[in-house]
Amino acid sequence: MNQLITTIYTKSRSLPELLQGSYFHSRELMEACESTPRQRPYMVVVYDAYGHEVCHMLGIVRFRPFWLPPFLLIHCRILGEGTYCQKSEYKQDYLFGLMLSALTQKLNKRVLYIEVSNLSNKMLGYKVLRENNYYPVNWMSIHNSLHRRAPEERITPKLQKRIDHSHQKGLQTTIVSSEKDFAAFSKLLRKHHIFKPKRFIPDDIFFRKLMESHNGNLFVTKYHDKVIACAVCVYSEGDAYLWYSAFRRKTYHMLHPDTIVVWDVMKYAYDNGYQHMRFMDVGLPFHRNPYREFILRFGGKEQSTYRWFRFSIRWINRLLTWIYRE
Repeated sequence: MNQLITTIYTKSRSLPELLQGSYFHSRELMEACESTPRQRPYMVVVYDAYGHEVCHMLGIVRFRPFWLPPFLLIHCRILGEGTYCQKSEYKQDYLFGLMLSALTQKLNKRVLYIEVSNLSNKMLGYKVLRENNYYPVNWMSIHNSLHRRAPEERITPKLQKRIDHSHQKGLQTTIVSSEKDFAAFSKLLRKHHIFKPKRFIPDDIFFRKLMESHNGNLFVTKYHDKVIACAVCVYSEGDAYLWYSAFRRKTYHMLHPDTIVVWDVMKYAYDNGYQHMRFMDVGLPFHRNPYREFILRFGGKEQSTYRWFRFSIRWINRLLTWIYRE
């Protein structure tokens, strides 16, 4: 095999032309994160001896205020395994290990922890993740198939009746296109997640960049011109990904805004020819999770997967590795 060269870029202007693939490892997402406060992107690119790209992977460092010392939580999130050249002679696990090791070494003393999630295969990179002292936490993922049967064929008559009733009452979901709708979207999203410390909500700049792109949409659900639900959906490799959502479920309980916004976004994805609707986060991996059970009502498939974590503080990482041992 030829010698491989690994390079880490922190500025998008320095990036060469990249392989086309996942949006979550794209130049576009790197540029959006680069221009957003409290986020810093790290793009790992692997070249062969002739200078041809073999693969690349994006890690996003996030800076979050915290109410306990040191009052700033810095962590890195890697969404998926990256993008690979289909004609490469190298195995994907080997290349994934090269990129992961380089990024881990680069960020080891700069972040509190690194999280690797949304891998396409549960066992992908298992060996190299273990070798780099990551530990797995059992997680659940949900996706809805949109290419074989219509969404209406996968839900119960009771849920369909509820959806029809809410639509008849005047609930309507539209793509955010005005400053007024964007302001309402941002306000609801932040208010909904204010007591959910696990959920990182980027600055408005990030969502504005997404709204301007061709790889994502912001949605709002209105009732009498009042925004009562919202969602963020991105599109990658033929699939739609529900990334963020928020709703005024208690105030408008009888109108079921949570159901309507998820349903309408899913219908939009189906009508536009996307193969699957994938939910980026369905809550913590507890045995009983109300939000996960809510998402499953739409006829999705539940799948066991891993989320991998590595803390830079060694004794904490060893303790958590022992707690989550298999």
